[in-house]
Amino acid sequence: MQARRQWTVENDGARLAVLEYGLPAAPTTPAVLLVHGYPDDHTVFLSVIEDLAADHRVLAYDTRNAGNSRVDGNPAGNPLDPYRLPVLVDDLYAVLVSADAGQVDVIGHDWGSIQCWAAVRDARAGGRIRSFTSVSGPDIGHLRRWFALSLRSPRRWLLAAGQALRSTYVAFFQLPVLPELLWRLLGPRYAQRAGTSAGTATDNGIRGLQLYRANLLGSGVTSAPGLPPVVEVPVHVVVPLHDPFLSPRLTDGLREEVRDLRISAVDGGHWWPVENSAAFCRLLRQNASPDQP
Repeated sequence: MQARRQWTVENDGARLAVLEYGLPAAPTTPAVLLVHGYPDDHTVFLSVIEDLAADHRVLAYDTRNAGNSRVDGNPAGNPLDPYRLPVLVDDLYAVLVSADAGQVDVIGHDWGSIQCWAAVRDARAGGRIRSFTSVSGPDIGHLRRWFALSLRSPRRWLLAAGQALRSTYVAFFQLPVLPELLWRLLGPRYAQRAGTSAGTATDNGIRGLQLYRANLLGSGVTSAPGLPPVVEVPVHVVVPLHDPFLSPRLTDGLREEVRDLRISAVDGGHWWPVENSAAFCRLLRQNASPDQP
């Protein structure tokens, strides 16, 4: 599907490729922002975009260093600093400002969802984000609180151990060289699932490793003790029951952190939204905020 228009947003050393589809901007036109995960770029959402474009203004972008977006580097500082979560959040709001989008419904998958969780906890959310749909990407602070709670309760040790096993790839991604070599082998195979070229899939996989190295496993990103302020943005969490990377039980305790929370379990795996785009878009429309046009 061809974009109505596309442009580049420069923010904090990154050049972000932004695309607009569907209906033109208007006060009564519902707008959505799609934020992809790892190891994808915005094209992973093309089937979703085609469906939503019939009655929405659809915005999408390649997150920093994915797809056609690039990071110019950070030679004077820590090479991981350009990929820290606060910078990713600034990118999201820079995209919204550049699109003059007003309030939008944000949809995030995988790492896109992780950074959207941080965005809805940001003070800017009240004027920009009307609702948030999260798929297969937990809030990092909630994930750490979930593990801490589970380790304090013997009845939850098996649950914590199961999630730790699902997350072993995160530790592998911290290693030098080996993850890059693996992506050079797996890139062509992943390209078939993602519907892209082997070169693009490999490139996205290698460049996106910085997300894990900058934000997880002792990376310096910490959460304040106790519960953070309650999220005021309405949140819809879609839980694929057969996600090999994330336990469906990760939503435990989330109602204490989100004022308006809906949870939908679906019979699918990690990439359920793109493999079942029609069902996903029906779910989005069924769960739309009551005040949406």
